[in-house]
Amino acid sequence: MPKNSSPPGRKPQFSQPQLFRIYRLLFARFGHRNWWPAQTPFEVMLGAILTQNTSWANVERAIQNLKRARALRPKKLAEIDLKKLEKLVRPSGYFRQKAARLKIFLQFFLAPPIRGSIDQMKKIAPTRMREMLLSVKGIGPETADSILLYALDHPVFVVDAYTKRIFARLGMIPEKIRYEQLRNSFEQTLPQDPNLFNDFHAQLVALGNQYCRKKPRCSSCPLAELKKCKIDN
Repeated sequence: MPKNSSPPGRKPQFSQPQLFRIYRLLFARFGHRNWWPAQTPFEVMLGAILTQNTSWANVERAIQNLKRARALRPKKLAEIDLKKLEKLVRPSGYFRQKAARLKIFLQFFLAPPIRGSIDQMKKIAPTRMREMLLSVKGIGPETADSILLYALDHPVFVVDAYTKRIFARLGMIPEKIRYEQLRNSFEQTLPQDPNLFNDFHAQLVALGNQYCRKKPRCSSCPLAELKKCKIDN
């Protein structure tokens, strides 16, 4: 596990040049990530809910089931029997819980003031839209921010377990930093560019998935030249 002796209250210690250096090193290794893989903003939102506590490969199988059932339209999905929806999203794990959460989200999405319109969602101020999303049962900060960034194209930086692990190992943040503190630090340090936030987060996911695992592959890590990682072996 990462080792960081800094006190929990310490703020992130990174600058814009440091973040851009990390981004460039990752981009050089992985290229543009073209993330989030979806055909529509509505599909992004469903994927953001289904990806909780599972791998993206499992989410893709669930999404394919929904496509084969011609259920990737809001009203059609809202009308599907709960038991049938559970069967369709079963590959994503926790399928009963996730089917119920999708139903709750659809009630929110189809009701005023959104009324099933992505354009209407985009017209609502990002801070207000985030509050509204967080009020929906089953949607936490990471899911809400994924929807804001990837579906609605707002400059909101998504923080996940990979982000925390990577930057804690680099000694730039304390291990137990709060989600909101880290998210705000990225947003205040980087230019307010949703395309940058999109690809930067995707680069960090690639790094965490392929190299910066719980048992890390440090020798071939794209960030090895930084020589700053603190790993407790």
